[in-house]
Amino acid sequence: MPLHEEPAAADLLATARDMLLKDLLPALPPDKAFAARMVANAMAIAARAAAQDGGWEAAALARMPGAPASFAASIREGRFDPGTPHHGEAAALLDEITRARCAVSAPRALG
Repeated sequence: MPLHEEPAAADLLATARDMLLKDLLPALPPDKAFAARMVANAMAIAARAAAQDGGWEAAALARMPGAPASFAASIREGRFDPGTPHHGEAAALLDEITRARCAVSAPRALG
């Protein structure tokens, strides 16, 4: 169990974002609205990141054949192309990483 005090960081960010969008944004001049929406979007991403269990990253790294940089180099060299022995494992790992990252940065992209 984490030793974080309540409210959690994700909850604080969500509350601040809600206030920004509902109370402050309508009072801003139109030329500041875009910037305020960008801040609100960044706050939503940060809240999702704070709420996400980081265990997926450790699990992904444990299954990765080598360090991330060498794994990327192996992909570029074609070692995990379709038809290679470990293509399925590499593809599944990359899909897992992509979905975990999208859950934070672009959850609507997951459908």
